[in-house]
Parts: sequence; structure tokens; C-alpha cells
Amino acid sequence: MTPVQAIIAKELRSYFVSPVVYVVGSVFLLIVGLLAYLYVFFAGAQAIQLMQMQGSAQINLNDLVFRNLFGSIRFILLIILPILTMRLFAEERKLRTFEFLLTSPIRINEIVVGKFMSVFLVFLSLLGLTGLMPLMLALFSDFDWYPVLTGYLGLVLLGALFLSVGVLASALTENQIVAAFVSIGLLLVLWLLAGLGTLLGDTAIGQAVSYLSFMEHYDHLVRGLVDTKDLVYFFSGLALMLFLSHRVVDSARWK
Repeated sequence: MTPVQAIIAKELRSYFVSPVVYVVGSVFLLIVGLLAYLYVFFAGAQAIQLMQMQGSAQINLNDLVFRNLFGSIRFILLIILPILTMRLFAEERKLRTFEFLLTSPIRINEIVVGKFMSVFLVFLSLLGLTGLMPLMLALFSDFDWYPVLTGYLGLVLLGALFLSVGVLASALTENQIVAAFVSIGLLLVLWLLAGLGTLLGDTAIGQAVSYLSFMEHYDHLVRGLVDTKDLVYFFSGLALMLFLSHRVVDSARWK
């Protein structure tokens, strides 16, 4: 077993013996399921109205259900994921095991990657359970699967970015609540950059500020548009956050 795999196994055991992951997962799936039901219900009601007015109904489930659902999930993740990441390094500091971790033969980058991958696997398992929704809906109606798949790709990339921000926030403090709020605050700043870019208009500065926000990049994927610049944004943001986490953890060695 490699050091990264050992870290992943240790963190996964910590997650699944704690009630936090079960509570967070249940709340996440409950909210997503409720939102999916509401969007499907409203789409059905709209179809009935069209049938009464025109005698036939042709509704686009991708626009009425999936695009709205993916748009709502990003805001749920903004609250849920910092709760999953808040313990990663903060708990080590609080339990005074952080120093033992630093002096172990495991390298800093392996520690950071291992902790990130553990929570990323938890996130993927929760996201995979939401995949039952489009599978069940496909039994009763037809829709275009391509935007659904790119939407899930967007969720995976967005979740990875959010989790990397959470890892950085957890590395900064020993208080888990503080780590969660720092993570949420940083993500809100990234979200609000989209509005600031709009206020600055179609200028070079405005476009640069808008590019720093995840909103536009995620919306492209939800609409079925896979662009290289959007993929570069998510991967570079992920790499930057993990690099900063590495530097924060490494700096603790010299204190």
C-alpha cells in the first residue's frame, strides 16, 4: 500500500465511523431529491397546460428539469462540502497529531493528496447516488443525455474545486467551525466575482474578473458546452488550492 493509499484508507475510516458523513449525505440527497421532484412536477404541470391549450405538449426536460437542478445543486455543494472538509487538518491540529503526521516518513504532498482524495471519493459516492434520478426519469420520458452527462462532469469538477478550497481552509486553523466558515467565505467570493465582472462591463478587467468565478464555467458545462478554457479553469484552480495547502502545511514544520 502506497502512502497516499494509506492516508485515503485512514481518512475514509474516520469518515464512516463518524455520524457527520451520514447526516451530511442524508441532507444532501434529501434536498436534491426534493428539488428533482419539484422540477419534474412543475414540468408535468406545464405539459398539462400545453395539452389543454394546444391539444399536444412538447416539453424540454433538459431545460425545465436538469438545467434547473444542476443550477441548484451548486449552491447546495457550497454549504455541504465545507462541512465534509473542515476536519481534515483542523482535527489533526486539535488532537495534537499534526506534528506526528509531519514527522512521519510520508511526504507533505502525499498527505495533502491523500486527504483530498479521501473526501473526493466520499463526494463521488454521494453524487453517484443522485444518478438514480435521471435513470428513473428515463423510464417515463425521453430527453437528451449529453447535457446531463456534461452537467455531471461539471458537478465533479466543481465539487473537486470546492473540496480543494475546503482542504486549504482546514489547513489554516485547528477549529473545524472556523475552517468551514473560511471555506464558505472563499467560495462566496468566487461566486460574487461573476457579478463584479458584470458590473465592470465588457472590458479586459471585467472579463478577467468574470473568468475567476466558477459560475460561467459551470454554466457552460450544464448547457452541454465542453470548452477547453473551462476545463483549464477547474484543473488550474484545483492545482492552485492544493499547492497552497501544501505550502501552509509545510510552513507548520518550521514553527
